[in-house]
This record gives sequence, structure tokens and C-alpha cells, in this order.
Amino acid sequence: MPDKFSKSAARNIYYGGSVFFILLFLALTFQTVNALPERDNRELLTEAVARGKDVWERNNCIGCHTLMGEGAYYAPELANVFDRRGGEQAFTQFLKSWMAAQPLEVPNRRKIPQFHLTEQEVEDLAEFLKWTSKIDDNDWPPNIEG
Repeated sequence: MPDKFSKSAARNIYYGGSVFFILLFLALTFQTVNALPERDNRELLTEAVARGKDVWERNNCIGCHTLMGEGAYYAPELANVFDRRGGEQAFTQFLKSWMAAQPLEVPNRRKIPQFHLTEQEVEDLAEFLKWTSKIDDNDWPPNIEG
């Protein structure tokens, strides 16, 4: 191999690499566009879910909890809390009871502040967490307790 590239060799590498990566980008874009409808769960997006997301954001829940791996790691992951705390039959009632009982006075335990949420806000938050549990997140979190 020569010590230096000629101008034509450098130009060929530049153009060849550019064409390769443009084609790769287009192929990945095409694959993503075709895969998204299979992963779409917009039909589950209701007004209650949107209000629940608003409750989540207003109270900065992500400041302590993670949701699908995003957020702070101070408190448990909540992407699968719907499944691990009762599912359809018991989750909303569990969340209402849990939020009403906060802050728990357990020594050496992290405490959730009392947000004084209305019953409707807790129901909406439950719907939001239910909605997030239905998202295909490639089996995240890796264990049931988050």
C-alpha cells in the first residue's frame, strides 16, 4: 500500500462511502416505517391517558421514578407497575390506596410526598400507567420489580 492516497483514490473512497451510507440510511428508514404500524398503540390513547400524563408531568414523577428506563433511579421503575400490582382488576384501587397512604413512616425507606391528588387524577394516572404497560418496550425492565 502506498504511503499516500492519490486524489482519485481519496475521491473514490469519499463518494463510495457516501453512497454506501446513504443507501444504508434509506434502507433503515424504510424498515422503520414498515415496523412502526405493528408497534403502534395509539388506539389505546384516550383522554384519561392524556390527563394521566399531565398529572405525571405536573408532579414531576420522572424526577424520582423511571419509565421504560428513562428518568431518575431514586424510586422504582413504573413501566410494569400495572402488571405487578394487580392488572385490570386491582391496579386502580391499589394506586388510590397507595397514593392516599403517602408518606409512609417506615424508617430508612424513601418517602413519596403526599401530592393531594383528587380521585379523578389518580384514576387518570392509573390509566396512563396502564397505557405505558402496553407499549412494546422489548421486555423492559429486565426483572418484575423494576
